[in-house]
Amino acid sequence: MSSIDRSQEVGVTRSYEIRTYGCQMNVHDSERLAGLLEDAGYVRAPEGSDGDADVVVFNTCAVRENADNRLYGNLGHLAPKKAKRPGMQIAVGGCLAQKDRDTIVKKAPWVDVVFGTHNIGKLPVLLERARVQQEAQVEIAESLEAFPSTLPTRRESAYAAWVSISVGCNNTCTFCIVPALRGKEKDRRPGDILAEVEALVAEGVSEITLLGQNVNAYGSDIGDREAFSKLLRACGKIDGLERVRFTSPHPRDFTDDVIAAMAETPNVMPQLHMPLQSGSDAVLKAMRRSYRQERYLGIIEKVRAAIPDAAITTDIIVGFPGETEEDFEQTLHVVREARFAQAFTFQYSKRPGTPAAEMDGQVPKEVVQARYERLVALQEEISWAENKKQVGRTLELMVAEGEGRKDDATHRLSGRAPDNRLVHFTKPDQEVRPGDVVTVEVTYAAPHHLLAEGPVLDVRRTRAGDAWEKRNAERAAKPAGVMLGLPRVGVPEPLPAAANSGCGCD
Repeated sequence: MSSIDRSQEVGVTRSYEIRTYGCQMNVHDSERLAGLLEDAGYVRAPEGSDGDADVVVFNTCAVRENADNRLYGNLGHLAPKKAKRPGMQIAVGGCLAQKDRDTIVKKAPWVDVVFGTHNIGKLPVLLERARVQQEAQVEIAESLEAFPSTLPTRRESAYAAWVSISVGCNNTCTFCIVPALRGKEKDRRPGDILAEVEALVAEGVSEITLLGQNVNAYGSDIGDREAFSKLLRACGKIDGLERVRFTSPHPRDFTDDVIAAMAETPNVMPQLHMPLQSGSDAVLKAMRRSYRQERYLGIIEKVRAAIPDAAITTDIIVGFPGETEEDFEQTLHVVREARFAQAFTFQYSKRPGTPAAEMDGQVPKEVVQARYERLVALQEEISWAENKKQVGRTLELMVAEGEGRKDDATHRLSGRAPDNRLVHFTKPDQEVRPGDVVTVEVTYAAPHHLLAEGPVLDVRRTRAGDAWEKRNAERAAKPAGVMLGLPRVGVPEPLPAAANSGCGCD
C-alpha cells in the first residue's frame, strides 16, 4: 500500500511519538507539537513505542557538541522501520533543525519534514504536504510566525504547567548558540500571559512556571524594565494559583524590584535558579557574561536577606577555554560562599557555531575531568549540609506524579516543597492524588532528596487533584493528556469548590 493510500484509508487513526532533547523551552514546545498533532486528528502512541508510531517527531537541541551525531544515529535506527512501513513519516524540528536545515535531508533522505524553532505551528501542514507531494518538506522561518502559547497544547501534567512569557535572547554569550537559533527576545503582552494563567487555573492547574530564555529580562521588548516584577505581583492576585516559579533568570537583569516581588508575593515560591557559569572574572569576561563575581554574590546576599529560606540553584561550566587553576579556584570560592542547594555542573564541550569553539586555550580533557570531579564533590557536600538543615521542619508538599522512581517498592509517595526540594513521604491511609497538598515533618536528609518517614500530618484535597483524577478517568475514552486551546481573555468560569480547598540555558 502506498503512502497516500494508507493515510486515506477509512477509519485509520494515525499515531505519533515525540522525542524531546534539551531545555525546558523544548519541553514546552513539544507540548505544543503534541497539541497540534492531536488537533489534526493524530493520537499519541503508547509508551515504549520506540519508533513504531505513524509519525515520529524529533524536537532537537544544538547545545552539545555531539547533538548531531545523536540525531543521525536515531534517524539511522528508524530508517529500516520506515522502509518496512509505507506511510510512516519522520519530522525533525528544534534548534538543530534551525541550524542544519538542508543538511538533515542530505544526510538522512528518508526524513519527510524539517521545521525550525520559529514555525512549529506548521508541522501538521508540512506532514500533509510531504504525504501528498511525496517529497521532503524543509521550511525554516527566520523569525517567529506565531507565539507558541497561542497554539494548542497537550500538557503532560494536570496540576502544573509551563507558561512562556518570552522567546529568544538578546545576550551574546560566547558558549551559547541559542540566540542565533531562537532569535532576539520577543515578549508576550502581560494581558495575554495572565489570560493564559487564568485559563490554566480554571482547568485545575495550581502551579505555573514562567518560562523564558532569559526570563527576568522580560519587558525589554515592550519597553518596561519592571515588567517582570509587575508580572510576578499580578500572578499573586490570581485566585486558586498556589505556586509560581520561573526559569531561567540572568544575573545582569536581576534587579531589586524582582527580589521585592518574590519576597512580598505569597504564591511566588522561595526558589531561585541563578546561573553562575564561572566564578572567575576573567572567564566571565571571555564568556561575555555581563556581571562579575562581586555582583553575583551581592545578588545572592540580597535574596537571602529578603527570603531567608530560599533554595538557590545554579549552572556551572568547568573547563571553559583559557580557564586556569586559579580561575577554577574562584569558582570553588563562589560555590562555598553561595552554598547552593544544588548545582547543575557541565564539562565544557565545543558548541559548533559559537565563538568559544574557536578560542585558544582549549583545556585538556583530563584536566577538565579532574576539576569537574572536585566541583561535584564540593557541591555534594554543601547540598547534603543544606538539606540537613531541613530536618525537623514541617513542610507543605504538592504531591507529584512520577518523581519518586522507587515509591512503589518503598510504599512512599513524593512531592515538592515550596523551595522545590524533592521529599519522599510515607503513604497515608487516605487517598492522596497528584496535585493534592500534604503536610509532613522532615526526618532525614540525603544530598538530593529529603525523607518524611513519620505519619502525614494533614492532607488537603485540591482542584488540581480533581483535575488529575478527571484526566485519568478519561484515559479509557481518549489518550492521556490535557488539551488547552486559545486562552480566553477575562475571568474564567469558576470550578466547583473542592473539599478542604485553600490556597521552571542561561
